[in-house]
Order: sequence, then structure tokens, then C-alpha cells
Amino acid sequence: MAEIANQIQADVPEVTVHSATLASPGYLEIVLDRLPASTPVYPLFTSDGWFVTNALPRRLGSRANSIMPPMGIDPDLPQAVAQHLHDALNARGWHAGDTELVVAAHGSGRSRNPAVAAQRFADALQTLAGFAKINVGYVEQEPSIADAARHCGSQAMCLPFFACAGGHVQDDIPMALTEASFKGDTLPVLGLLPSVTSLIARRILEHSIPTAGG
Repeated sequence: MAEIANQIQADVPEVTVHSATLASPGYLEIVLDRLPASTPVYPLFTSDGWFVTNALPRRLGSRANSIMPPMGIDPDLPQAVAQHLHDALNARGWHAGDTELVVAAHGSGRSRNPAVAAQRFADALQTLAGFAKINVGYVEQEPSIADAARHCGSQAMCLPFFACAGGHVQDDIPMALTEASFKGDTLPVLGLLPSVTSLIARRILEHSIPTAGG
């Protein structure tokens, strides 16, 4: 999280960027209490699921901080990722039309929003990039990542639809790809892609600095 915040900070020197994780009890509140009440919160999540719509507002309590739309539903996210995938394909000497892509997402047992966000992202990405096929698989619901990756050939890539390289990315995704005998390459998570951190920086700047006449 701190690494991603530093990358965003480099793109938006006009604004001071802080980071906090909901997994640390009380830490978000400590950070916010040191900042002006007008400080917006950018959810580094891939959907507007339970954590963004329930857990985060509950943690904010009576604070007046606004909550920005999360990373995963940003309408420009597919274009930012398509830019990175274009470079990744060129580096391998591959063409998108001959390459399969597996989008490995979290999913959820308590909200449809994570799966909806992942599928919308994949559909928009396919329109932009034109892969031979894009399959979406999930950690917490069907179809599984293993099922999504099972019949891919060697010219394939797996894109973790996650904000940070936590346990799901380090453990669950590799296990699923091994189960599927996936022979392709696994790409970095979204939050570490320079094109995505630049997009987040732009959103933060737009939110923090009013436009002329606004």
C-alpha cells in the first residue's frame, strides 16, 4: 500500500498522499484524525463491494471525509490497463488476437458488485485490446480461477484484478494456475501498473483541486 501511495505521490506532487489499510485496526482513524476534515478518501479496491459500501463508511463514522469512487469501477481503468497489456504483448512478440487472457478476480459471497465490476472491466478491455479470448475467474465464487485458466494454451497471460499483491495474489492465484496447468505468464496486480497509478493520481488531482470557474 505504501509503495503504491509513493508511486501516486510522484505523479501528483500538488497533493500530499497518505495510505492506510482497513486490515489495521484503528490505523485509518489515526491517519484521518491528523488531516483536515475535507481530505477525501480514495478506496484502493477493485469494486464498490461490501468493504467500500459498508466497512469503510462505518470506519469513517461521523467524519466528513468524502469517499471517492474506487479504482475498479473507474471508466478509464480498462484503457489504462490496455496500455500496459499492449506493452506486455510487444515485449513478448505476441499479438492480442492470438493471445488468451485470464482475469483473476476476488468475487464475493455477500455482494454481486465485485463480480459485476470484474466482468464489466473484462468486457471493456476486450473491446479495446481484442484478445483471442478473455476468461474471468474468482477466488470466492464460480467460475474459479482454475476453471478460467484450465484450457489456455502457452500464449496466455493472467492479469490479477487486485489492487495490491496480498495473500490472494501471492498464494491463491498461483495455486489455482498450477491446478489448471496454466503455461502462460502472470502480470503484476493493477495497483502496481504505472498507467494505473497515473490514472489514480489524475482522479485525486481532479477531486482535490477545483477546475477554473468550478
